[in-house]
Amino acid sequence: MTFPAPGSAPIRVRFAPSPTGIFHVGGARSALFNWATAKQQGGIFVLRIEDTDASRNQPEWVDGILSAMEALGITKADATFEGPYFQSENAGVQRAAAERLFADGKAYYCDCTRDVLVARTGNQQTGYDGFCRERGLEHAEGRALRFRTPDEGETHVVDLIRGNPVFPNSTLEDFVIARGDGSPVFLLANVVDDVDERITHVVRGEEHLPNTPKQQLLWEALGATPPVWAHLPVIVNEKRQKLSKRRDKVALEDYLADGILPAAMVNYLMLLGWAPGNDEEILPFEELIRRFRLEDVNSASAFFDIKKLTAFNGEYIRALPVDEFTAACDPWLHAPFAPWDEASYDPAVFAAVAPLAQTRVAVLSEITANVDFLFLDEPVVDEQSWNKAMKVGAAELLADVRAVLVDAAWEAETLKDTVTVVGEKHGLKLGKAQAPVRVAVTGRTVGLPLFESLELLGRERTLARVDAALARLAASAETAEGAETAGSAGVDAPASAG
Repeated sequence: MTFPAPGSAPIRVRFAPSPTGIFHVGGARSALFNWATAKQQGGIFVLRIEDTDASRNQPEWVDGILSAMEALGITKADATFEGPYFQSENAGVQRAAAERLFADGKAYYCDCTRDVLVARTGNQQTGYDGFCRERGLEHAEGRALRFRTPDEGETHVVDLIRGNPVFPNSTLEDFVIARGDGSPVFLLANVVDDVDERITHVVRGEEHLPNTPKQQLLWEALGATPPVWAHLPVIVNEKRQKLSKRRDKVALEDYLADGILPAAMVNYLMLLGWAPGNDEEILPFEELIRRFRLEDVNSASAFFDIKKLTAFNGEYIRALPVDEFTAACDPWLHAPFAPWDEASYDPAVFAAVAPLAQTRVAVLSEITANVDFLFLDEPVVDEQSWNKAMKVGAAELLADVRAVLVDAAWEAETLKDTVTVVGEKHGLKLGKAQAPVRVAVTGRTVGLPLFESLELLGRERTLARVDAALARLAASAETAEGAETAGSAGVDAPASAG
């Protein structure tokens, strides 16, 4: 890896998001790769907010960037962290750099509009033809400033991931570096800020690679040593399409809001394009930092596999101490996520059931559906589960279970033994015997261990739910019998004499 020699200045990397929308998981990956590089090499991570698009910037998006990075463990309290700097606050330095390039003959003013260029060349797709290069125009309102690219030779880029690509200068048009009002465009502002902040390594997404030869030429024109580049692989969905916020779930905030643990997200994002080796994947961030190498990042596209992320998260959830798991679930146990009244929620009951639930949820938001039967007056019945469990014989089984539950000792093992005995009487093993009981009490065929759930729910509420299920089964039987009787009457009735 290309790093400063021992004893020289530390490496300086940067993450430069724009406050114009959600915090994209691709941006989160770039931030983490920069952070891991800085931490590993004893360098500095610079956060720069590129806020020059006044029409789209919003203060809340800046707050969103800072809070998302905090969730990822990239914190201002760490000595590795520097910033945040705001690009808009460096506008004077950027304008001065543009003027210097003009004064040095490395840039020139141009008054060509797009329509004029098309009329002159007769080609809608053509790039700029250099018409104003030698016209000697001075600065004036409405005249853009263009960089004078070399006509010959090549621009060699040192890229730790891309294999040092080479760009013929003849393919680079004289690109605009300042608008007609004098404000620098992204290419120049980005380079000036990097130079000003002494950035040594630029680690960013593959989509920026086409800009790299232009930016490297600007670095050299400003008399600065270009950085080492590292362009990370594009992140794609299951159809191998680049992740798009219009089509895919890409906001880091959305995943965290669903109950993906930050530590699981960090671990997963670090594996998008890189692997720690030894077929290991789930590792603490400190170990990921120790093993991380930019030159080992794969240039091929990285698949954002939501199923794999969810599986990772389940592993992280199961590794939590129970008290931490209980605390992490808390937002989903209250409004607006919980379907029960606040007065119905009992923290002691949840604390008792938490160890059981912890082994069954893959994302924290699943906790609500797993425990709702404990805090609702009546269970939410899943009709598919009801139809599956409440077949012929279910009413008789439930009636027999109810009869023995009235006097049974109310603890999980005894309740299990009781249902087992009743099931054997009906020729059923425990798995089949407990299905109607589970649906009657919880509303679903799957969920937390049944008998521990009954113990927490209590005898009175359990019996009431069994009674409700028996009443529904009886009503269904009466309806079916009535329909059968009516059908039989219709078949046997004599034909009309007409």
